[in-house]
Amino acid sequence: MTAPTFRAATAADVPALVDLVNSAYRGDTGRQGWTTEADILGGQRTDPEWVAEVLARPGTVVLVAERDGELLACCELERHDPSAYFGMFSVRPTLQGGGIGRAVLAEAERHAVGEWGCTRMEMKVISVREELISWYERRGYHRTGDLSPFPYGDERFGIPLRPDLRFETLVKPLTV
Repeated sequence: MTAPTFRAATAADVPALVDLVNSAYRGDTGRQGWTTEADILGGQRTDPEWVAEVLARPGTVVLVAERDGELLACCELERHDPSAYFGMFSVRPTLQGGGIGRAVLAEAERHAVGEWGCTRMEMKVISVREELISWYERRGYHRTGDLSPFPYGDERFGIPLRPDLRFETLVKPLTV
């Protein structure tokens, strides 16, 4: 299989990005992969308005991975000198476990260092997502113990199915 190509998303990508992100995390489609949040959150993961807002935000880029014109994965990078924030990471469920996610993460780190000169990558992960956190730890990220509340009552982030959700910050030093 050929390696994916990467580019910055544009406003024309909003519908495909919304479909990708929601399919990777919610409902039966998300259960085809291993990153689903369907057992802890219901509802949507994102919507067109929020994705369009992210694309328009200064200091932010949404990277997309494609192969033969097909959207495979995406991530959001937000510049916070000297750090970059990594989010909206989504891989098509049927492709999870095949190396696309590792390639996207590596490209995000390359972009943060090469384009912005960042020396650290940060992200927030729902703390009960132990398998996902372990995946990041195998790629050099570490838990900080910095916890922040889950936005209960704000359905833009989904409908919580359990009362113990919160975010934990993970970080990784990057070499410039």
